[in-house]
Amino acid sequence: MKILPVGEHALLIELEDLESVLGLYAEIEQRRKGGWHHDIVDVVPAARTILLDGISDPDAAATELTGWKRFRAFPTEGPLVELETIYDGDDLHNVAKICNLSPSELIAAHGGVTFMSAFCGFSPGFTYLSGLPDELQVPRLNNPRPSVPAGAVALADEFCAVYPRSSPGGWQIIGHTETSVWDSSKDPPTLLQPGTRVRFVRATS
Repeated sequence: MKILPVGEHALLIELEDLESVLGLYAEIEQRRKGGWHHDIVDVVPAARTILLDGISDPDAAATELTGWKRFRAFPTEGPLVELETIYDGDDLHNVAKICNLSPSELIAAHGGVTFMSAFCGFSPGFTYLSGLPDELQVPRLNNPRPSVPAGAVALADEFCAVYPRSSPGGWQIIGHTETSVWDSSKDPPTLLQPGTRVRFVRATS
């Protein structure tokens, strides 16, 4: 674990892997419930880092963090969200080919995974879903699309995601869902908060 100052009131914690990030994130959130540095404004996990923002005494927090020897396990029994999905993505056949599967086999394999919402990034409501098995991992596109429609279900590297709104993107699209994963009028605005379990259910019609 490496801790770096960011401005006067923030820390960036660098970790080895996503598992370590999720473990430390769970530990921080649990300790905050007990009053640990109650002035922290935001805790932002990413693939290999956690940003702590709004700390009145970042030096003290950094010293305490380096003394934590074990982290609690990231909760795996969070709420379950099922997203009805139409597997009609432009990259479906290419992804199946890369994975040495038929399109129907790819659809079945993807639908059999229970994903975990790990962290949000890229754009509001864009949630990185972990749990994609090695055999379904594919690279990003060499040439990103200038526009990916909202609701697109896509894969890239070790993650799956649903595009919350139309935006540029380089992930491989295998389908789409009509379920909105981001609504700024709701609290919280994102449907897939960290810790939420996600399953993609193939639409029957």
